[in-house]
Amino acid sequence: MILAFLFILASCSESKQKNIQPNIIIFLVDDMGIMDTSLPFLTDSLGHPQKYPLNEYYRTPNMEKLGEQGIRFNNFYAHSVCSPSRTTIMTGQNSARHRVTNWINSENNNRGEYGPANWNWKGLDKSMITLPKVLQQAGYKTIHVGKAHFGPFGSEGEDPLNLGFDVNIAGCSIGKPGSYLGIEAFGHSGGNKKRAVPGLEKYHGKDIFLTEALTREANLAISKAKEEGKPFFLHMSHYAVHAPFYSDPRFAENYKDSGKSVKAQAYATLIEGVDKSLGDIIQHVKELGLGENTLILFLGDNGSDAPLPIKNNYSSSLPLKGKKAEHWEGGMRVPFMASWITPDNDENCQKKIPISNNIIQEQMASIMDIFPSLCYAANIDLPADYIIDGFNLKTQFAGTKNNNRNELFLNHYPHKHRSSYFSSLVQSEWKVVYHFQPGEKPEYELFNLKVDPFETNNLAKNEPKELRRMMKALATELERKGALLPQRDEKLLELKMP
Repeated sequence: MILAFLFILASCSESKQKNIQPNIIIFLVDDMGIMDTSLPFLTDSLGHPQKYPLNEYYRTPNMEKLGEQGIRFNNFYAHSVCSPSRTTIMTGQNSARHRVTNWINSENNNRGEYGPANWNWKGLDKSMITLPKVLQQAGYKTIHVGKAHFGPFGSEGEDPLNLGFDVNIAGCSIGKPGSYLGIEAFGHSGGNKKRAVPGLEKYHGKDIFLTEALTREANLAISKAKEEGKPFFLHMSHYAVHAPFYSDPRFAENYKDSGKSVKAQAYATLIEGVDKSLGDIIQHVKELGLGENTLILFLGDNGSDAPLPIKNNYSSSLPLKGKKAEHWEGGMRVPFMASWITPDNDENCQKKIPISNNIIQEQMASIMDIFPSLCYAANIDLPADYIIDGFNLKTQFAGTKNNNRNELFLNHYPHKHRSSYFSSLVQSEWKVVYHFQPGEKPEYELFNLKVDPFETNNLAKNEPKELRRMMKALATELERKGALLPQRDEKLLELKMP
């Protein structure tokens, strides 16, 4: 009798644990911007979804399904290049604070001519608090699949196993694949051998695309986690849709008559391959009976880098201005969706984090919010002295406004790239950009994103009072986060107030 009671008690405890700790999937797509999908994220003046030509070009039915059953954000910000965003997802901190402010070159310190000497080019290390580490300590099976790019060759961050992941499939220092083709061993026997994808030897020489190989491995890892009786955290981090732009032959026919360039067609096949991966993983989770208890977050890590023509600084994010590595909205706005794999309002874990369906959340959010939101979902308390720059998205997931959050996003980029040596701050509807090295650009840019969402009119000269207010707010944010400024001849460049 006592043994029976203890068995029932253990079963109840196990059930409660499953409800408190949902399975978690972060589905992260490299270089995918907000317009790289058939699912519209942008809205008209009434808040209704509005399709643009790029939405008509891409084919992403599984993203559309996820958007219908969950919630999507139209003002979700990431940093403008990959390693800063990825480190922010792992830490919940703005890049100005963790100081991974540029993409990490695997071989060298790529600070740029005037970049700060002590920026964190070594990336994440074992001593840092990371999302997989806190989930691992809370009993999760933590799985990394695909691109890591957390640190250079020889660093602790090179290997995701050093950062709290129990399983690492194909993750290392490299930021792009040597090849997408199994017949080229993903770069080992063709393509760029210096960027060969590791750990997928069983697919070498086979007629399989990298996106598909990673998806199969992710599903195998999910099945194993279920067999072990553990909640799982899957960091599904595709190398797609990053260059080199290999065409995925499964989808090439869909774009051959589009009138777009060969590279643009290849890019579209990469997008559609990722969409199939999303659908396959969701279906696998359902087949395992885990759908009601699995939370999925879908997002890109920076603005689009689609190989489309550039006209007056409008390109792959059209109608948004700019693209990856630029200071305009097209460089920082990314798709973001949240959903339970199988929505069920009676499921206890879903009662803790209810997610509205087929709604566009217009309030700002950012990659800094993922860390605290998932810690809340998993019932994890962080050390009191650990600084988090993001906010719990529970209220916004429910389709309502969080009146307790600020609406600030700082993108600090003290390096050289398409847009070089700049800091930008979005505060509600206003945005300011300061260029430490103006060059051909003005020193200040000021936009009212509510009136001018596509950044056509620089108001810096016409709105001096607003410019001063926003520059003061920018200076305050840089100071609060301990941002490192660019330097020339070992002398820091100053943030000049107007």
